[in-house]
Amino acid sequence: MKKGWAKQEGWMKQKNWFRSALTLHGSVVPVVSLRALVCGVFGVLVSWLHSLGYPVALPILAGVIPNIVLGLMLVFRTNTAYERFWEGRKLWGNLINTVRNLSRNIWVSIDEKDPHDRAAKVAALHLIIAFAVATKLHLRQEPINSELEPLLSQTHYNTLKTMNNPPLEIAVWIQDYLQQQAHKGCLDGFQLNILLQTLNEMVDCLGGCERILKTPIPLAYAIHLKQLLLIYCLTLPFQFVADLHWLTGAIVALISFTLLGIEEIGLEIENPFGRDANDLPLDSFCETMQRNSNDIMTLEPVSVRRVR
Repeated sequence: MKKGWAKQEGWMKQKNWFRSALTLHGSVVPVVSLRALVCGVFGVLVSWLHSLGYPVALPILAGVIPNIVLGLMLVFRTNTAYERFWEGRKLWGNLINTVRNLSRNIWVSIDEKDPHDRAAKVAALHLIIAFAVATKLHLRQEPINSELEPLLSQTHYNTLKTMNNPPLEIAVWIQDYLQQQAHKGCLDGFQLNILLQTLNEMVDCLGGCERILKTPIPLAYAIHLKQLLLIYCLTLPFQFVADLHWLTGAIVALISFTLLGIEEIGLEIENPFGRDANDLPLDSFCETMQRNSNDIMTLEPVSVRRVR
């Protein structure tokens, strides 16, 4: 029984592997195919010139130094882009945790001394989720939209439309709520400091994401890498034609596709906050925080004094 299950599981993994290998959505195949085809056609042209007796063949060892240089540049480019992607993921992971912590602490720590305090706490938890949603829109450079409308009062919603940095404005509203609760005696000084530190961590996550967004790869480096890639791909036929003859175009197209694809992957992931298939699933992150907040609001902490 176990052997049969293991065999079936192994087959499913193989099937999923081939399915992933042949998937076009999210891959760089549609983007780099035309560029690789151009290089392959150029290889066919060089093969034709070689068949006519023109001295177009170069020693294959002539590409050793360019191979090393290009390889190092591509590795650096890809590593730099992935570092930005992973840093963005860590910042959003930290934002999810701080949103949970702030929501939980507000719900449990703040006393309810009058009937309006419960509604104020619910509004505060909605503001925390609104901060995450506004951060997502801010990083995507999209305007305030209907995603935020259920989480805010109409006054706050209209105000956000005029702000240059909507999540920062929401952070101000959350802090103002916390200060009001401290003045009413619903929070002591120690609890207030903890909540403000958590709120500061949320703003730090916003700043870290803005740093990634507003610090692109230096233009000179990006241009030079593209130029070097183009020169390298167009010189490949001269190195291969003496040995490959009419197969030169196909082999050049394949090598060009590989190298150009690596460079394109770096471009895809260097800004992880967009809507492409290779970007971070920010919509899913915000939905997760919304579900967690809704779960918290269903609880009745015994430590909170409630007025009915």
